Amino acid sequence: MSDYQGVSEYKRIRYSVSHGIATLLLNRPEKRNALDNLTLMELGTAFNAAGSDDDVRVVLLRGAGPDFCAGADLAQLERISASSDPLENLEDAAMLGELFIRMRGLTKPIVAVVHGSAFAGGAGLATACDLAIAADTAKLSYTEVRLGFVPAMVMALLRRIVGEKVAFELAALGEVITAPEAQRLGIFNRVVPAQLLDKAAHDYAVELTKR
Repeated sequence: MSDYQGVSEYKRIRYSVSHGIATLLLNRPEKRNALDNLTLMELGTAFNAAGSDDDVRVVLLRGAGPDFCAGADLAQLERISASSDPLENLEDAAMLGELFIRMRGLTKPIVAVVHGSAFAGGAGLATACDLAIAADTAKLSYTEVRLGFVPAMVMALLRRIVGEKVAFELAALGEVITAPEAQRLGIFNRVVPAQLLDKAAHDYAVELTKR
């Protein structure tokens, strides 16, 4: 596992707490909220902050702009593809794996609020959350196979949700599925009209804080 280091200020995300709800907002809309190492570090720091804050009862994970998260940053993918050092690539993978472990270990429910595209690492983030509410126009895809990668860490989570055969099909084909289909498979808990997503997510989180 990588030597995880937290961050002292956020540049890639926004973190706020209100009435028992912590909101982690991926804030790179110009990059479709693509994930790079700094984003992963900031997410880890924010999840730690939410976990240690007694006022926080529920965590919402959202994306700014038109998409939830389009996956890994293109520049980072190009660097990984060009690298001849497998240990360097392993370190990159370990950062994402460690984030998933932190998310799964959090004692407060994490709710993914998905709109637009949730592809590759973005789909992985949504899958790693305890719950997910999505706009009816959202799209989900584990697209790593199209880039020559295997979403091995996400598979460990996905197969527990949808079963081994369906998980293999989603990862092996990398097809785009709609929000209603993702709900049918159990990846999304609720699907609402896109224009009602903000209110539905807030109301959902409020109900969770009362339990």
